[in-house]
Amino acid sequence: MVCPARGGSWNREKTHGFELLPHSYWHVHHALLTLPEAAFSLNQEAHLGGFMSAIGHQAMEMRQCAFCGKRIAAHLRQCPFCREMVPQVRLSRSLSGAGRQHVRRGLLYMLLAGVIYYFAAGYAKPLEVPVTIQPAVINYLAPLLFLGGLGLSLYGFFLKAKS
Repeated sequence: MVCPARGGSWNREKTHGFELLPHSYWHVHHALLTLPEAAFSLNQEAHLGGFMSAIGHQAMEMRQCAFCGKRIAAHLRQCPFCREMVPQVRLSRSLSGAGRQHVRRGLLYMLLAGVIYYFAAGYAKPLEVPVTIQPAVINYLAPLLFLGGLGLSLYGFFLKAKS
């Protein structure tokens, strides 16, 4: 195949059933499909994939300055660009009412299990339930509901002690 830039013609040759294009045609489109390689710089965030710590292996935690909008390290208290004091925001790990809510729900399940057991076992003689209740409810389900409520209450106490 001969390229017109090298003194040839634009004739395309067929080789093994494929049509070959001139070298200059391929070279122009090849340049359009590839990105030019830029010089390596430590100041460019795009080439590093983010900022790196002094060790170079772990990414630093970054946040945005509330005054100038530039990205600064999370541990800094003063922005190095605008010199304004950046407020420190601390978030709690869990909601303060989460443990209390679990304790309340667990106690409610325990009370419900006690009421079911009271009426299903026949302890309320004047207020008998008009339906026959299976012995599995008395022997297995009511104690299981009680133990589930006890476990949920203990989990709530654990959450309260942790926070």
